[in-house]
Amino acid sequence: MNIKTVVTGEFAVNCYIVWGEQKQALVIDAGFGADGIAATIKAEGLTVAAHLCTHAHTDHINALAVLHRLHPAPIAMHSIDWQWAFNETNQLAPFYPVPQVPAIGNIALESSKDWKFADLSFQCLETPGHTPGSVCLYFPESGNMFTGDTLFKGSCGRTDLPGGNGRQLADSLKFLKTFPDEVRIWPGHGPGSTIGYEKANNFFMMPH
Repeated sequence: MNIKTVVTGEFAVNCYIVWGEQKQALVIDAGFGADGIAATIKAEGLTVAAHLCTHAHTDHINALAVLHRLHPAPIAMHSIDWQWAFNETNQLAPFYPVPQVPAIGNIALESSKDWKFADLSFQCLETPGHTPGSVCLYFPESGNMFTGDTLFKGSCGRTDLPGGNGRQLADSLKFLKTFPDEVRIWPGHGPGSTIGYEKANNFFMMPH
């Protein structure tokens, strides 16, 4: 599995472009700057199989509608977050306006099924807390997990924004601790890590 990181916007959101042998990509968290993301897709010779969202905060989806126009493909976000993703509460002025509504409906990205687009298979892990519909995307064959703003290297997502819930986030982090130590995490901001490193070094992943 190939992974390309495009750092986007004022809050340095990691947009991940993921693909296999078929060169059909999953775009995870199209945060800002659709043209820059599209340029990377073109440079790698890819088509887009799906646009995936770990959660709906505007800094993670502000380029989604425009990128979808450039690269039409299914969009998948947890249904709870989709309900508020494109309303006026979801903006961070002056950096991010209210996200544009994509010209396509949502596929509910939830844990009730096994997911496959092109030659890429993954599991959707529901990890609420940062937002009610936050998810992590786990690719067991390659041992990669895209954790959005649930888990960072040395930290975790904030819960003081609308919809945040500290108790839910603590439960979600406890759930992530059950995965193998060698699983590589790719967070929504900052550098990557592993589950094992975070269990040993991240205060929020330690027993309290």
